[in-house]
Amino acid sequence: MGTLHGDLTVESQFYQNVVVMRHGDRIDNFEPLWTSTAARPWDPPLVEAGKVRAYCMGQRLRNQLGFPIHRVFVSPFLRCLQTANEVIIALCAVADHRDDPNDLSSNGVVIDPSKIKVSIEYGLCEMMNLRAIRPNVAPNDGVFDFNLSQCEAVLPAGTIDHAAEQLHKQLPKWQETLEGARTRYLEVIKALADKYPSENLLLVTHGEGLGAAVYGFVQEVEMVRQVEYCAYSLSKRPIVFSENQSFTAGDLVGLHEGQVGITYVACDSKVASDDSLKKTNTI
Repeated sequence: MGTLHGDLTVESQFYQNVVVMRHGDRIDNFEPLWTSTAARPWDPPLVEAGKVRAYCMGQRLRNQLGFPIHRVFVSPFLRCLQTANEVIIALCAVADHRDDPNDLSSNGVVIDPSKIKVSIEYGLCEMMNLRAIRPNVAPNDGVFDFNLSQCEAVLPAGTIDHAAEQLHKQLPKWQETLEGARTRYLEVIKALADKYPSENLLLVTHGEGLGAAVYGFVQEVEMVRQVEYCAYSLSKRPIVFSENQSFTAGDLVGLHEGQVGITYVACDSKVASDDSLKKTNTI
């Protein structure tokens, strides 16, 4: 059972919000020759435009979600770490560095790192097979080398929660199935929500992880056609806390008005897409 956030009392009800986001624009999709000289060709960073997109999306989350993010969990892949870094800076920016429409960069932005706790979660990593990691860059032995301290160094100083324990202390086995990966993503999302029931969460992951969240939590989705860079899915659920600090939780439900940058086919065969929180019944 997770701990209660400080502003909750016994016999109270709270709506927990869970945002699942895809990483920003990865370099190998824009500079194909990058992999030929990269030391870790299976772990591409963001291009500069990807960092800008992530920072701007962080600003959008801060201004439009209507609730604070308390915790961020992130895949250990570099593109996700860099995306989370930009989003966290935007979310934690102090007043003097907020809301400048001309500010598209996190450079020089002063943050309050106490606002958000951040952890790396291996269970949010890329789908570990040749469908997601291209054959020409995948390690021949299937071994992916991540150093947790080096991963944490990519994220804003002072935000890491060293007391938090990972759900998955190791990466999934190489050549996991598509169905296995989708099941993993859903299990991790639900487990993190249960571990921190009084906190709103942001999970920075990969396209398949975001797609799994849409399939798993948004009603009447038949097919996810496209997931843009930095697209996200917002789900929420009611939490009722009792006097002994246990809790009862409803199911996570994806809100149609809280889905951004995703195109899907609904069960009634209508195609829906949207990039605005102001519209409904679209993703």
